[in-house]
Amino acid sequence: MNEFLFSYGTLQKKRVQLDLFGRVLQEMKDTFECYKTVSIEIKDEKFLANGEDKLQRTLIRTSDNNDRVGGTVLELSSEELAKADQYEPDNYKRIKVTLRSGKEAWIYLAV
Repeated sequence: MNEFLFSYGTLQKKRVQLDLFGRVLQEMKDTFECYKTVSIEIKDEKFLANGEDKLQRTLIRTSDNNDRVGGTVLELSSEELAKADQYEPDNYKRIKVTLRSGKEAWIYLAV
């Protein structure tokens, strides 16, 4: 069974998908509402060793219904989702959300 992952950052990059999954993932645009992005500094050396920037985006919840984060829904296997878990910085967690389209997807955000 395939999983859906909403990416608003590095997992949208074709280079990252090829390095991590060995293929470019099927994708579709979507939006996550009542959240906005903020930049945080990443200190996870394993993540930074992949060549990623120290400053990365994460999401924070807002009370403004007009706040939206655009991104891409990636379709991947449960094994690929486990690889994504290993790739993300250690202070990010994965939660299931409902996107504007009504699709349920996983999303990563800093804790």
